[in-house]
Amino acid sequence: MKRIFCLFCSAVLLCVSVTAHSLRVRKGPFLATAFAQRGITRSGRPAHPGEVAADLRVLPMGTRIRVRNAGPYSGTYTVADTGSKVRGRHIDIFMPNRRNARKFGRRIVEIKVLRWGEG
Repeated sequence: MKRIFCLFCSAVLLCVSVTAHSLRVRKGPFLATAFAQRGITRSGRPAHPGEVAADLRVLPMGTRIRVRNAGPYSGTYTVADTGSKVRGRHIDIFMPNRRNARKFGRRIVEIKVLRWGEG
């Protein structure tokens, strides 16, 4: 009986976490990090300022967001990339050089979706 109860609880938690993870978020707190890697983004264009990487289940490709509480990097961004470590409520902001990206570190920021993307 104890084993069945544990299996049931595990299944419920798994379903809740998958459902909550796949919901689109209109606004709220996100973990923000920065990247300075040059190259082609998932959108097919070269990386440039004004773009972020995000989990496409939370913020689809092409979504326009406003980021606050990010100091000089607060502003409007477009989701144009993904990342292997970018999961859930996490965005990765493109910066032109590594020193600025390292200095930015990890911060909790507020985002608001301005327009949903097609992706």
